[in-house]
Amino acid sequence: MVPMLTTASTVTCPHAGQAILVTSNTVSQIDGSPVLLQSDMHAIAGCTFAPGGVATPCLIIQWVTGSVMARVHGIPVLLQTSVGICYNAAQVPQGVAIVVQTQQKGRAI
Repeated sequence: MVPMLTTASTVTCPHAGQAILVTSNTVSQIDGSPVLLQSDMHAIAGCTFAPGGVATPCLIIQWVTGSVMARVHGIPVLLQTSVGICYNAAQVPQGVAIVVQTQQKGRAI
């Protein structure tokens, strides 16, 4: 069992941009913070990715894996081990999101 992600978690892009964690979930919370869902897409602020001097910052995270058992209204919840792909404005993958911090009370598979 691994911790679930909530709006109080910390997630970054591979270039240290900060994910803005909001969710459509209004029913499931841990310590007063809503649990994130695989269907949630998260904006990224502050990505400084600029290969070859050309700014192509990560702008959004799209999650591709979630819990295999825990769901809210049929949608898998996000876990500390969930995989999210970071994309730039041209929808080019920039790398995998990094879960930096999450709560430790609610866990799932």
